[in-house]
Amino acid sequence: MSLINWTADQYGTNVGFADEEHQILFGKLNKLYDLATGGAERSAIGGQLDDLIAYVVGHFAHEEKEMAAAQFSGIEAHKAEHQALVATCADLQKKFHAGEADVTEEVGQMVKGWLDSHIPTFDRGYSSVLS
Repeated sequence: MSLINWTADQYGTNVGFADEEHQILFGKLNKLYDLATGGAERSAIGGQLDDLIAYVVGHFAHEEKEMAAAQFSGIEAHKAEHQALVATCADLQKKFHAGEADVTEEVGQMVKGWLDSHIPTFDRGYSSVLS
C-alpha cells in the first residue's frame, strides 16, 4: 500500500521539473516504505534508503539551482528546510547502516508529514517565479 500519492491538487506546483521529480521521489519513498513495512531483507531496505536519499539530495540541488537562477527571494528559507531534512535523513542512514536504527512506519509518516507541509508551503512559493 502506498504511503503517499502525488496529485496535482495536493502537491502540484505548476513547475514541470519539480512536479516530475516529486512524482519520482514519491515512488521511491513508497518503495522504501513497502520494503520496510513488508518485512524485506535489511540489505534491500538499505539499498532503497540510499537510493531515495541520493535522489532527494539531487532534487534539492536542482530546485536550489533553479531558484538561484530566478533570483527567488525565498531561497534561503527554502534551503534551510532542505538542509534540515537532509541532516535528519543522513543521521537515519548512518544509524541504519550501523545497525542502530530501522526504517519504521513512524519514519515513513515523518517524511510524509514533511512533504505534506513543505510542498504546499515552500515549493508552491516558487511557482510564480519558476513556471
